[in-house]
Amino acid sequence: MRARILTPRATPHACSTNGPCTGNTTCGSGESRYDGYCDKDGCDLNPYRFGAPNFFGPGKTVDSKSKMSVVTQFLTSDNTATGTLTAIRRIYVQNGKVIQQADTNIPGITKTNQITDKFCKEQKKVTGDPDEFSEKGGLAAFGKDLDAGMALVFSVWDDHTANMLWLDSTYPVGSNKVGAARGTCATTSGKPSDVESQQANAAVTFSNVKFGAINSTYKAS
Repeated sequence: MRARILTPRATPHACSTNGPCTGNTTCGSGESRYDGYCDKDGCDLNPYRFGAPNFFGPGKTVDSKSKMSVVTQFLTSDNTATGTLTAIRRIYVQNGKVIQQADTNIPGITKTNQITDKFCKEQKKVTGDPDEFSEKGGLAAFGKDLDAGMALVFSVWDDHTANMLWLDSTYPVGSNKVGAARGTCATTSGKPSDVESQQANAAVTFSNVKFGAINSTYKAS
């Protein structure tokens, strides 16, 4: 999950190999971005990018200026904790109301509000982005990594490679292809030097972190 005030993005990343990478090639650094063990782009579900520009942001369906609960659910082929991962679902709870992730609304992508292998293949096809996610094993591979154990990390960060334009601006800059518009931030925004000098005291509060069975970690009032 990455998010700023204008746009959220849920993005699983698949890896073809377990264990640490050992150099620029296997780590996918620089020009070797698509040669590494793991899919660096991931399969992102960004509501603005895929047809729901009025879903998330100040004063929108999910008001990013108000406190919210963000729920991520991992669904399996047999609805058990040991099944193969087949979908990732995002739910918001705000002001006592449960808000389902917005449906996609882009030609060439079957209407959905979940991340599935089908969605990932379709969105890579219509955007023209490399489908490293599928090539690295898709959701099944990501599910195996979850089974192996992951650490939950919260961070506030900036991006020295692309100024975070891939999250909530137009990226690649100047592109008008499907999926290039990811949010309304200016393409000149997000420079780390600007962020660190102008928002040095930026902060976010995370609280009441829970995990558990599907639909057990939240409730509407």
